[in-house]
Amino acid sequence: MKPIDIPTFQPRLKVLSREQALAIHTAALEIIEKTGFKMEHPGALQMLIDAGCTVTDDDWVRMPGYLAENALKSAPRQIALFDQQGNKTMPLVDGNPFYGTGSDTTFTLDLETGQRRRTNLKDTANFAKLVDGLENISFAMSMSNPEDVPIDNIYVYAFAEMIKNTNKPLVFIADSSKDIAKIHQIACAVVGGEDELRRKPFLLNYSEAISPLRFPENVVGKLIFCAQKGIPICFPSGSNAGGGAPVTLAGAMALGIAENLVGLVVHQMAGKGSPFLFGPNVSTMDMKSTVVSYGCPEWSLTQAALADMRDELYGLPVWAYAGASDSKTMDAQAGAEAMFSVATAMLSRCNLIHDNGYLEYGGISSLEMVTMINELIAMTRFYVQGIPVNTETLALDAIQRVGTTPGSMFLTDDHTFDNFMDAQFIPKLLDRSRYDSWEAEGSTDLYKRCNTEAKRILAEHRVEPKSDEILQAIDKIVKG
Repeated sequence: MKPIDIPTFQPRLKVLSREQALAIHTAALEIIEKTGFKMEHPGALQMLIDAGCTVTDDDWVRMPGYLAENALKSAPRQIALFDQQGNKTMPLVDGNPFYGTGSDTTFTLDLETGQRRRTNLKDTANFAKLVDGLENISFAMSMSNPEDVPIDNIYVYAFAEMIKNTNKPLVFIADSSKDIAKIHQIACAVVGGEDELRRKPFLLNYSEAISPLRFPENVVGKLIFCAQKGIPICFPSGSNAGGGAPVTLAGAMALGIAENLVGLVVHQMAGKGSPFLFGPNVSTMDMKSTVVSYGCPEWSLTQAALADMRDELYGLPVWAYAGASDSKTMDAQAGAEAMFSVATAMLSRCNLIHDNGYLEYGGISSLEMVTMINELIAMTRFYVQGIPVNTETLALDAIQRVGTTPGSMFLTDDHTFDNFMDAQFIPKLLDRSRYDSWEAEGSTDLYKRCNTEAKRILAEHRVEPKSDEILQAIDKIVKG
């Protein structure tokens, strides 16, 4: 028989036609051209005026659509993120998906007691170390707003703690141009200087405009700093349906994309060709509780639509979320909502996928939840890889052997032994044991197994340490 090796079809989720994508893009351009926006950064405002924007009597800025089109053309189609040792680990391009944690939670579920409590700097360290030890979590965010550090330097302390406890890429938060400059100093110290950081960036800034259509001075200051220093940045807004944006998803997307386009224009004016990750956060405000939902299907739907707009129009890598829940504990609701968003984010080929491990609509972080998400990503990745069809997988020789040998079975055939590790998804934490075996091993549920695994990683995983020279430089910058 002639050898067979057919390219594998990988399943893909699409939710917008090209006509729909064009209509949303056109609406976004109309918003920046006719409605306008508030620009509170004087330097950025002057750049916009010099480029052809107009300002109304009540200080609303109106932007010609061609400025947005030009900015879309000048921003790079790929953002290459490296780990802190200089290895290219996250090429954000096309449909490559990478999952990571979130930031800024006020509370966490204590790993020992299970109780909800305020986060501290040790939690930042633990989440970073856990990420370093999980094979399917590609980048770290702080997962905490630690209460035991000075509030005016909170993001610098959190960034330094992540640096000390993982070598994976980092997505970080900053409050202003002052603390982002310190964070940049720390990053330069880690890799040996600003030129090396530009060449192999391991960090990406997350910053937000305020919906609807407001661009505060401190937010734009960070945007300009990143553009000038070549630090990759994503610049979503809070265009949540029913809250900061229209309740309809198309309207919320149009508004969020308009805000992203304004940010992109300023960014490219400040540093043409600097890396920019595209994408608004379009979730929904629950009309009963008024919380912005992290477990709703709407957010998964709009980010799938954004991935379609990347493919049809923009070409820029996109920002997304997954693995989060509105539940207050890691229960069945948390598992259901997390799995839905993890699977749809990968099926729609989003790029940088954050907030894995959130509970209470972003208010609680959970080490157990992150550990579970690591398993869900593996399961989803197995599905998205599709079904390889070739001579080996069609198994005609094995079928011939087993089918023509009385008493033979596939379980004992060499083909099974040679292929089962690749042919099957083999879970680490999801339980498939027989009842008596499960009972004999303690009758544990998934939460308990995730708790045990998180404790094991924190106790046993060894993070490749930074040199004493680098650690001393970091401490000097933080305290200085």
